[in-house]
Amino acid sequence: MTDDIIEFTRMKPFKLIEKIGQGAFGKTVLLKDEIIDELFVCKKYSPYSDKLKEEFFDNFKNEIKLLHLLYHKNVVRVFNYYLYPENFLGYILMEHINGTDIESYLKEYPENINDIFSQLISGFRYLEELDILHRDIRPYNIMVTNDGTAKIIDFGFGKKIHYEQDFDKSISLNWWCDTPDDFLDKKYTFQTEVYFIGKLFEKIIIENGIEQFKYKDLLLQMIPKNSKHRLESFNTCHKLILNQKALGIKFNDLEIQTYRNFSNTLSNIILKIEHSTKFNNNSEQIIKKLEILHKNTMLEEYLPKTSMLSGCFLEGNYYYENDHYNVYVTEVNDFIQLLKNCSQEKRNIIINNLETKLDAIPQYSDEFDFDSDDIPF
Repeated sequence: MTDDIIEFTRMKPFKLIEKIGQGAFGKTVLLKDEIIDELFVCKKYSPYSDKLKEEFFDNFKNEIKLLHLLYHKNVVRVFNYYLYPENFLGYILMEHINGTDIESYLKEYPENINDIFSQLISGFRYLEELDILHRDIRPYNIMVTNDGTAKIIDFGFGKKIHYEQDFDKSISLNWWCDTPDDFLDKKYTFQTEVYFIGKLFEKIIIENGIEQFKYKDLLLQMIPKNSKHRLESFNTCHKLILNQKALGIKFNDLEIQTYRNFSNTLSNIILKIEHSTKFNNNSEQIIKKLEILHKNTMLEEYLPKTSMLSGCFLEGNYYYENDHYNVYVTEVNDFIQLLKNCSQEKRNIIINNLETKLDAIPQYSDEFDFDSDDIPF
């Protein structure tokens, strides 16, 4: 029966290697699974005070829910969890990060600051795409592995944003730097997180006298206390990084023409985009979707529906031109080959340019506009 309960009764043994840390809400230890010869970090929820156990247990469960949504090279991975609600007790089994905190790492390897900065913008951009706020950005919550991979950890204060009013809450922490003016309005948004990442790198640069940081202009746009003068998102930061990297990358005439043919087609088949619709900027996913589309239509001259193409790039609602614009199947294949034959740096620039072009398409609210000419009656 589908509602039968399946129980895994065999206990899995782990060897305790060492204690890593102790806090008010529990402790963290390093464990080893000797069967597969791998190390794991185990975070135990067990507050000192019995009064706190029940009060903050939901926060611990929420951290597990958030971590299970995440899969990105710059975000710590969770592998398993064990919850005992009757005792308000729990454990999270996570990847072992063989490295150190970001401040210690960049003090020893200041020459890697540009790469670490770019990685963190990518990681926080990923969280932003999933509507997840970290809400506790501080030096020891960002680790760097010994091979130079930045990792965002500790989502104990993390929050999944469902509605715009969810932003209208700040959290009370002992912040390590001046707080932005957002807090005066009791707000904490993704733009607030842009501020704290900017302040973190400003702190590291000043304390270590680092001169080789090449994103100084971008950093200055991340750290104004007044949000009106600050970059609004990590996606915007990412685009500016790509634009700077693009200065040394050249496209040949065929690549440029193939891109322009495709981008003009894509922008012409979309009339309006609902403001909450998201652009899929994962080049590997885009290639996979386009290849499936091409396989299913390769014997046709035109795509049967223009929405088949726009759906490879947009996740959400939009109006599209279905009857008056022909999309050649060969044009789709040419674009697939362009992406597959390009370096990852070139792919990122192509996708970024596409997103910029689609950003210029008129947007609409999903609320009904009774004065609109688009109402079908």
